[in-house]
Amino acid sequence: MKILLINQAFVSPDEPGHTRHFELAKFLQAHGHELVIVASDLNYQTGQRTVTRKGIFAEQVIDGVKIYRSYIYPALHRSYFWRVISFFSFMFSSVWTALRVDNVDLVMGTSPPIFQSVSAWFVSYIRRKPFLLEVRDLWPEFGVSMGVLKNPVIIALARWLEKFLYARATHILVNSPAYKEYMIGKGVPETKITFIPYGTDVEMFNPNMDGSSIRAELGLQDKFVVLYAGALGQANDIDTILRAAERLKLYGKIHFAIFGDGKERARLQSETERMKLTNVVFAGVRPKKEMPRVIASADVCLAILQDVPMFRTTYPNKVFDYMAAGCATVLVIDGVSRQLIQDSGGGVFVQPGDDEALARTILDLSNDSARVKQMGQSAREYLVKHLDRRNKLNETLELLSMLVKE
Repeated sequence: MKILLINQAFVSPDEPGHTRHFELAKFLQAHGHELVIVASDLNYQTGQRTVTRKGIFAEQVIDGVKIYRSYIYPALHRSYFWRVISFFSFMFSSVWTALRVDNVDLVMGTSPPIFQSVSAWFVSYIRRKPFLLEVRDLWPEFGVSMGVLKNPVIIALARWLEKFLYARATHILVNSPAYKEYMIGKGVPETKITFIPYGTDVEMFNPNMDGSSIRAELGLQDKFVVLYAGALGQANDIDTILRAAERLKLYGKIHFAIFGDGKERARLQSETERMKLTNVVFAGVRPKKEMPRVIASADVCLAILQDVPMFRTTYPNKVFDYMAAGCATVLVIDGVSRQLIQDSGGGVFVQPGDDEALARTILDLSNDSARVKQMGQSAREYLVKHLDRRNKLNETLELLSMLVKE
């Protein structure tokens, strides 16, 4: 079978970000199927072009995976208004591009941003093919909860669009159990929703990997390294990390290494300089294929989001990677992620927004290497048993096959 995926934020192993869809494409390829991807020509973290286009799109083949890089207006790190303009530009260009892919058996859309899911629905409608809607975050509810969406008319239109897509989807795939509960509460039939967590490639993240070269590169050879890896946006609440770092300035052993990029990076770096935080380093972005070595350089890893009720529904992908690498997680996110960490014994929970508790927790862990090691081992064991991505991709293949046969 041939699956068409429209994903503005698709990432290859040579780019920073999460590569789940590339891994899905390689998995399907190994089982005699094909996933063709229509993506934007910008990386969603860096905002940099990934290819050179001569028209609306450019064809790209990476390790046998075919990607059509379609035009997007370059405004991902500007104001929300211009970001919406950017999303709309891809919504229209991706339809043009997707309709040039032949012999498709199923069309898959992914959200957020929700506009590209509209493109996928439209292409499936034109082609008279099943439409699988993958929901990775709840939009517009996340935007409303964060205060990004405030206009009541826009909110009403966004919720109408969300309801429209739920109704038109042949099936809905979610990566958090809380998303399924949310949709059932919205009137979506339970039989129409499948929950499959993303998990992690347990072979990619080896807990015995040597991260000393990263430590040496950053000048952190003899430090207790607290690592954050991911987007630097409004939702990620890096300011709480900076406030915790300020509380720990007198403890020269403890250093924070922040890997990633995003709209807030320049402001956060300026704030770090203003606060005279010599224990914080912004280490830039790394392609996904280098992340096992990056995480191996850490003593503990951080996952953090703003103290927003809707964020209690989400599973951050980075937590799975931390666990697979055998690294203890300091989790500053409540809800289903907290339950995951508690069930696995793979880390400690800190109340979101509480920089004093975060600093105290990190200080305690820096003085208890045996506890840190045990949490890392427990995290890895739980991940291998319950969240091996190979098993989750098998479940995804079963779902795709079922939808194509219907």
